[in-house]
Amino acid sequence: MTPVLSVRDLRVRFGDREAVGGVSFDLEPGRALGVVGESGSGKSSLALALARLHVGADVTGSVLLDGTDVLAASGADLRRLRGGRIAMVFQDPLSSLDPYLRVGDQIAEVYRVHTGASRRAAAAKAVEVLDRVGIPDAPRRARAHPHEFSGGMVQRALIAMALALEPRVLVADEPTTALDVTVQARLLALLDELRTDTGMALLLVSHDFGVVAETADDVLVMRDGVAVEHGPVDGVLRTPSARYTRELLRSVPRLDAPRLRVTSPARPEAPGATEGHEPPRGREPLLRVTDLRRDFVSGPPLRRRAVPAVDGVSLEVAPGEALGVVGESGSGKTTLARLVVRLLAPSSGRIEFAGRDVTRLSARDLRPSRRDLQMVFQDPLASLNPRRTVGDSIADPLRVLGEPGAERTARDLMDRVGLDPGRYDAYPHEFSGGQRQRVGIARALGPGPRLLVCDEPVTSLDVSTQAQILALLAELRAERDLALLFVSHDLAVVRRVCDRVAVMRAGRVVETGDVDTVYDHPEDGYTRELLAAVPRLVALDPVV
Repeated sequence: MTPVLSVRDLRVRFGDREAVGGVSFDLEPGRALGVVGESGSGKSSLALALARLHVGADVTGSVLLDGTDVLAASGADLRRLRGGRIAMVFQDPLSSLDPYLRVGDQIAEVYRVHTGASRRAAAAKAVEVLDRVGIPDAPRRARAHPHEFSGGMVQRALIAMALALEPRVLVADEPTTALDVTVQARLLALLDELRTDTGMALLLVSHDFGVVAETADDVLVMRDGVAVEHGPVDGVLRTPSARYTRELLRSVPRLDAPRLRVTSPARPEAPGATEGHEPPRGREPLLRVTDLRRDFVSGPPLRRRAVPAVDGVSLEVAPGEALGVVGESGSGKTTLARLVVRLLAPSSGRIEFAGRDVTRLSARDLRPSRRDLQMVFQDPLASLNPRRTVGDSIADPLRVLGEPGAERTARDLMDRVGLDPGRYDAYPHEFSGGQRQRVGIARALGPGPRLLVCDEPVTSLDVSTQAQILALLAELRAERDLALLFVSHDLAVVRRVCDRVAVMRAGRVVETGDVDTVYDHPEDGYTRELLAAVPRLVALDPVV
């Protein structure tokens, strides 16, 4: 079969740095190629080059799309190719949408530009594709702005925009990163359906080996811009020939893996190999949340109603304990996290931290608790000041607290989370998504908190970096008696790092308990659905 996409000796160079160093592959209609590797391995640079989206880069080689060389195409030809023949879903969903325009209008505009459809037909198409990717109440949601969507819903909206024109090739850069497991399963099924029905080819960039195992026919493993392994997905995942591939697979969080524990301040050499840390029982909770509720007003002006995002949640976190909070997108996980750190005020209920009622405290009165209560945000780019260097972003909280040697401490923190301290003066846009998340974690750790509220802290990280961060968090718990409230849609990660888990649905906690008990013997049907939807590396040999 003639390839729809043929890439030969593709090279992408930024000044003296070669991000992609001579990659070649073919992609046939209806087939899916998974591209995996660590953050900075060149995956995203490869994906952008396929649609000639790089700015300020020297791109050489050939990218043939249905026989047309994308790298040599004129401006007019390139505009016709993008969207119509090759579409892309970007890694950072929120920055890809105009915050001033309604989501449906943005999808409709893309459809009109390429097809010449009427406004009415384009609006109907926008609703159709939003519904197809699992956006609930699509006609109403089409009239919403991006900030009114959860992170997972924004990603689904971008995928809907890409699918509206039914492209020949869909390039998806981490398309399921922000999605919960049930929506992810529906989306992967949708992509498989489109490939079967339309012959669309898929190039899937992902750090999630489970997603690649369930979706891709072939896999390309990249390291430092070079393909170190390329072949059928079953063969590569079952019997990888490259040592680097084997190392990546060892780092993959799995539902059947043991909990990550440490006993000493020494960093573990192999994630998952340490054991023994259990938070003390019978101690007074560091955090106690009682019957917490947060309502948001929704609907047109004459029919506004209060919609509960968090609806009567009660939970406790002991010193040194890690409590995971899981659930689908829109279940109230992030709202709960923001309520705990008082970025949102509760509608009712009570929040106690270190024996102090902080439910109604003003910003000034909250200051004594801020040092002990820190948060790692879901969207690393939006939580960093683009005009401040990453080093200063880490050091600034220390300066506010009057800590001496803030810059030196910031450099130490960069090193500890796997960042080069020599890049202290670099800016957020110069880092990959995973690297920016590490900056956010370093910034939160600086003040030495007693409770770290983590909202999807490793979602955008590759598996090896993810393993390092999870090992670091486990070490910090042992060293500092650090407690974690760990919000994540990745159930395998939660099992690896948490002692207990709370399952949320529609703003309520439907099941809570010891993580092993809940995972192995779930009582609630919703919990069973979540666990069943987790992609699994069924082809992976236990020993690689």
